[in-house]
Amino acid sequence: MMTKSRFLYTSLAVLFLLLGLRSHAQQDPNFTQYMYNTISINPAYAGSRDVLSASVLHRSQWLGFDGAPTSQTLSAHSPIKDGQMGLGFNVVNDKIGVMQETDINAVYSYAIEVSRYTKLSFGINAGVNMLNVDYNDLNRFDNTDPEFLNNIENKFSPQVGLGALLYNDQYFVGLSVPALLRTDRFSDSNIADATVRDRLHYYLTAGLVFDISPSLKFKPSILMRHVSGSPLLAELSSNFLINDKFTAGVAYRLNSAFSGLFAFQVSDSILLGLAYDRDTSTFSSYNDGSLEFFARFELFKKYKRMYTPRFF
Repeated sequence: MMTKSRFLYTSLAVLFLLLGLRSHAQQDPNFTQYMYNTISINPAYAGSRDVLSASVLHRSQWLGFDGAPTSQTLSAHSPIKDGQMGLGFNVVNDKIGVMQETDINAVYSYAIEVSRYTKLSFGINAGVNMLNVDYNDLNRFDNTDPEFLNNIENKFSPQVGLGALLYNDQYFVGLSVPALLRTDRFSDSNIADATVRDRLHYYLTAGLVFDISPSLKFKPSILMRHVSGSPLLAELSSNFLINDKFTAGVAYRLNSAFSGLFAFQVSDSILLGLAYDRDTSTFSSYNDGSLEFFARFELFKKYKRMYTPRFF
């Protein structure tokens, strides 16, 4: 007969396995406000804003659900060599239940002019993934069970990604694979095939800005994500920029959630944002939605101030 502790251990392994198999829902974290921090999914974005740009983001997913994912990003990037190259870094921290992953990447991009106002940028990111699993956060039946005495602490895996971005002030199209190396995240030798392995994430982003009036801009955009072995995901968003100060919009993540997005340009250098997601799946009965906070800080030279904020 299976003991309670063994049952719990088996259940935990199966849970991790399911998390890996359902990577179409969440392996890399989802960010509703990705358009303000595109470097987190596409290294070719580095330096594209023509100024030193730094951003932070916090996402609390499935509010009210114990052990739900929380994610944070920290990034900074700047053009170098008169804007021909970009250099920066990106950190993504993601925690779900007892498992925490942190990605730390250096980012480099090189841009070529395809016309007077349009650039094609190619980017690469390289760094490490750090995995921690703390079994002490579990409500264990037997604290002396040897199966739970060996936490996973600072398990490092190399990481490299590629991306391309075609853009100007009116539109952008990007394609990227931010993590090309596939590594095992969890393995249990006591359960057949109980191995969770990273899957490749392919991102396609595109957006177009319409100048409806001198005080109103409209930007529809799309993010498509394909995870190897899973169905294609799509997220559609529509945002309005009012008086170059206020941004308001809505988004729909296919078969997953509706979102409301708000942002305020506090000054030339500071942009603050907020987003709220509401699940459309049956899981909506078990959580109160998801919430994101975002801030971007940019450093302008005295002779190059921002007259009109770029809308992505």
